[in-house]
Amino acid sequence: MCNFARSMVLNWIWVAFFIIAFVIALVKLVFLGDFEVFPAMMDSTFSSSKTAFEISLGLTGVLSLWLGIMKIGEKGGVVNVLARLLSPIFTKLFPDIPKGHPVTGSIFMNIAANMLGLDNAATPLGLKAMEQLQELNPKKDTATNPMIMFLVLNTSGLTLIPISILVYRAQMGAAQPTDVFIPILLATFFSTLAGIIITSLFQKINLLNRTILLTLGGAALVVAAIIWGFGQLDSVLMNTVSTSAANIMLMLIIIAFILAGIRKKVNVYDAFIEGAKDGFTTAVRIIPYLVAILVGIGVFRASGAMDMLTDGIGWCVEACGGNSDFVGALPTALMKPLSGSGARGMMVDAMTTYGADSFIGRLSCIFQGSTDTTFYILAVYFGSVGIVKTRHAVTCGLLADLAGIIAAIAIAYMFFS
Repeated sequence: MCNFARSMVLNWIWVAFFIIAFVIALVKLVFLGDFEVFPAMMDSTFSSSKTAFEISLGLTGVLSLWLGIMKIGEKGGVVNVLARLLSPIFTKLFPDIPKGHPVTGSIFMNIAANMLGLDNAATPLGLKAMEQLQELNPKKDTATNPMIMFLVLNTSGLTLIPISILVYRAQMGAAQPTDVFIPILLATFFSTLAGIIITSLFQKINLLNRTILLTLGGAALVVAAIIWGFGQLDSVLMNTVSTSAANIMLMLIIIAFILAGIRKKVNVYDAFIEGAKDGFTTAVRIIPYLVAILVGIGVFRASGAMDMLTDGIGWCVEACGGNSDFVGALPTALMKPLSGSGARGMMVDAMTTYGADSFIGRLSCIFQGSTDTTFYILAVYFGSVGIVKTRHAVTCGLLADLAGIIAAIAIAYMFFS
């Protein structure tokens, strides 16, 4: 059922790429005498297919490296440590869950795994949490407050280590693949903070209690200090400091995971190999998906439809007196709530078209990392327990997405303009 929901959304998006591209190309041919548009579209199918395969092949080594490191962290108990750290704040955000109920542990583990980018571990834990929440649900077809808060925390996409984005940037030839690490961390914080505040207002959760104020207020002060500190630097120095800080943080994470594994008496080498094998199979598994979405986007772009879309949005922004430099990256932001793989394709397309180190290329990566696939997550998790009345879940999820998009644009201008 979950895979069916996801495939139906992506199916219609993919079909729309081709139909819209064909109609626009036909109009250009018949009314404008453009005899180059159809050859350009067919050329794009071959070039996009080749690009997709080359990207997937190039991902194998780096993906194997990071999934190996993540497996060490997983076996070393890092997820459990994060769960314990998150416990005080989460008990306040889920007041309807009885104290000591086992669902609390599943929620903590799911959010902690998501923060570390452990998707394979996060999804089973999330589905288990939904089953346990459903046991507490008096109306089996209607979403409860804890269910909605849980899913909004998922859709807001709080991630400490955006591994896949850094890997794609490296594969696309970015001079410093990690230069978007700090911007993504900031943007996803604002998305998550907005999601918590909006959902709490709907559910009448008191955010003014001591634990929540200390946690969210402390985090907000840290983020404000980071933004203020970087704001004192010129763009070149800001980029240098941001990249250095990101690389130091990532190296510290690797060392911390290894030390956690040693502390738990884990054979870290064997754990790394186990995770690295998953990296190889993952890289091979995404080839058909990447080919499909990049070919669809390539045809859509070659027909001129993508330019019409971005030019139209850009014209509206400029008419309102705004800076339209960000418009080229908007397709990634618009696609993200609908499809993760579709948004990934848009991100790769932006880096291919404008350059990995261009403003648009970097912003598309920040968009990709600042939120998660709202509709897919809602369909999967609600569908798994038979929820049909979602109440305010969609509204809260989309408003969190909007906050993430606005934050991503502002932060990209701050770091890279």
